[in-house]
Amino acid sequence: MLKDYFAIAYGSLRKRFLRTSLTMLGIFIGIAAVVSLISLGQGLSDAINQQFASVGTDKVIVQGASPGFGPPGQTAAGKVTKDDLELVRRVPGVARAAGRLLKSATLEFADETRVEFLASLPHDPEDRDLVVEANGLKVQSGRMLKSSDNGKVLVGNNYAGTDDFKKPIVPGSKILLNGEQFDVVGVLKKIGSGRDDSIIMNEDDIRELIGEDEEYSAVFAQVGANENPSQVADRILRAMRKDRHQKEGFEDVTVSTSEELIASINTIIGVVQAVFVGIAAISLLVGGIGIMNTMYTSVMERTRDIGVMKAIGARNSDILWIFLLESGLLGMAGGAIGVLIGIALSTFVELIGQGIMGDVLKASFPWYLIVGALAFSFFVGALSGVFPARQASKLPPVEALRGD
Repeated sequence: MLKDYFAIAYGSLRKRFLRTSLTMLGIFIGIAAVVSLISLGQGLSDAINQQFASVGTDKVIVQGASPGFGPPGQTAAGKVTKDDLELVRRVPGVARAAGRLLKSATLEFADETRVEFLASLPHDPEDRDLVVEANGLKVQSGRMLKSSDNGKVLVGNNYAGTDDFKKPIVPGSKILLNGEQFDVVGVLKKIGSGRDDSIIMNEDDIRELIGEDEEYSAVFAQVGANENPSQVADRILRAMRKDRHQKEGFEDVTVSTSEELIASINTIIGVVQAVFVGIAAISLLVGGIGIMNTMYTSVMERTRDIGVMKAIGARNSDILWIFLLESGLLGMAGGAIGVLIGIALSTFVELIGQGIMGDVLKASFPWYLIVGALAFSFFVGALSGVFPARQASKLPPVEALRGD
C-alpha cells in the first residue's frame, strides 16, 4: 500500500514539474545554506582540534592580561618576566617551561618595507624543544635554526611565495630587520592560523634587536605525566598571585590550558554557526509556506480525482497519506538539491580559503549532516502539507465528484 502512495505522489509531482521546481526553491536555498555553514564550521573546528592535538593537551600558557580583561581598573597590560618563568618552573606538576617573545619589527627585502611579527626561540635545548613542539614548527626548506646561530632567522611559509614581496624569501636570502641584516637559514612548513607571516629568531638576537631585557610575551609550560593540566594551571595562578601580592580575581595575568583554548574556540564557532543557521532557517520557513500553498492548490485542482478514489473505496487515511507523502517528497527533493549545492559551495569556499588561511579552513561532510538535512527537509515538507492533506481527506465523495 505504501508503495502505491509513493507512486501516486511521485506521479502528481512529475506532472506539475514547473510548479514543483519553483516550490522547491525556498527549500534548497535554505538547506544549501545550512549544509555549507555547518560543514565549514565543523571542518574549521576539526582542523583546529587537530592542530592542538598535534602539540598535545598537556600544555599551559601564561600571558599578561590585556587592559579590560585583568583586574578591575587595570589600565596597563600585565607582564610576564624571567622571574615569572622561574616561578612557573618551581610549581609542582610542571615538567618544563619556556618563555617566548612576540614582537613586531620593520622588515626590508627586495626594495620593499613591511611591519612583520617576530617570535623567539629559547637558548636552552630543552626549552627550545618545548616551544618548537608547542607551536608545531617544522622546516620545509633549508634547516632548523640552531641556538648558536647569531644573526640568522627562520621565515614563515608565506614568505616563500610572491604574495608579500616581489620575489620569494628563500634559504640564503638576506633581510633587514629594524635596519639590521639577518641571514635566512630555512622556511617553515605551513602552519595556518595567521602564523605563516612570522619570523623566528633566537631569543638573544630578538632582545638585542628590540632592546628588551626581562619581559616575555608568554610562558609555555608542559605538565608532568599523570598530572591534570587544569589543576597545574590553578597551582601556577595561585603561585603567581602570591608572588605578586594580588587577591583572587585581581590577577594581571591569565593562565589557560590547551583544552580550555579548544573549548573556547569551539564555543565561538558553535555560536557563529547557530546564528547563521538561524538566518538560513528563514529561507526554510519561506519554503515551507510555499509547499503549503502548492499543496492547497493541488487539492483544489484534484478535487474530482479525490472523489473518484473515495468512490472506489479509498479511505480518508489513504487520501491523507498520499498528500502528506507528496508534500514530504517535495521537501526532500528540494533538500537533495540543497545538499548538492551546499557541498559545492562549501568546497569552493574551502579552495579559496586554503589559499588565504592554509589548511585551517576545511569543509567536513559527516554522514549525519547529509542524512539529517534530507530528513529535516522531508519533515518540513510533510509538516507544511498537514493542513492541505487533512482538507483533502475530509472532502465528502459526492461534493468531490462534482468538482466544486
